Amino acid sequence: MVAVEAIMRGLAQRLGEDVELWGLVGLLHDVDYEKTVNSFLEHGLTSARMLEGLLPLEALDAIKAHNELTGYRSDTKLAKALKAADQLSGLLVAVALVMPSRKLAEVRVESILKKFKQKDFARGVDRSKIRICEELGLSLEEFIELGLRAVQRVSNELGL
Repeated sequence: MVAVEAIMRGLAQRLGEDVELWGLVGLLHDVDYEKTVNSFLEHGLTSARMLEGLLPLEALDAIKAHNELTGYRSDTKLAKALKAADQLSGLLVAVALVMPSRKLAEVRVESILKKFKQKDFARGVDRSKIRICEELGLSLEEFIELGLRAVQRVSNELGL
């Protein structure tokens, strides 16, 4: 969640959005994970219920929509950003873990783009959701670079 928060803050800054709100959405979107690990169809919906009254409706909407298995849909900029950031964080961590040092400092945009194209690498990462960045006005390469720089800033917290 720390990685997603970092990416969301970077996106908000780049897009002229509320950095604090977007960061909180990234940090808290999986707050229900332990409660829904065995009932993933509720994941996101439970987080939103837990955060009701603490975050604005647009934030709760994005959190509910990030897990499409719930059937809840949203096309807001915040919801799109969360979906893209969530998947990109998984790819970035996976790439870092195959580096000799297992550190984000060693990861380069070119390495991520190469791994992005390899469908057998990090199979759980939905590349189509990462490409949502294009709907936000960023190219895939720009988004990957933004995300990489963002997670590199919190690499100590991530242990990477």
